[in-house]
Amino acid sequence: QVQLVESGGGLVQAGGSLRLSCAASGSISSINAMGWYRQAPGKQRELVATITRAGSTNYADSVKGRFTISRDNTKTTVWLQMNSLKSEDTAVYYCNARLGIGVLEYDYWGQGTQVTVSS
Repeated sequence: QVQLVESGGGLVQAGGSLRLSCAASGSISSINAMGWYRQAPGKQRELVATITRAGSTNYADSVKGRFTISRDNTKTTVWLQMNSLKSEDTAVYYCNARLGIGVLEYDYWGQGTQVTVSS
């Protein structure tokens, strides 16, 4: 079991920056990867960025060069640095943790944090 606590969302003007934070607690040793997803009203949830325990990262094409995902030394906290924000980035951002237990994988989600980018 993993609990995820997100923070850092808010209102920002286009071209501005925000940094989201996600802290994990619980079965930390079982976490294989963490990441960020987002969902805009009326749209499907989409991947933003992920990072594995080994440090491998993956980004959506729409955020490459603008967003950076990182983690602390304990691999229990991840950040999403968002620069050059656009109105299309407006969405609820969700932290994700993927756990590996035996041969099975489980996904846990944070409560979501609203990011609104104004023109």
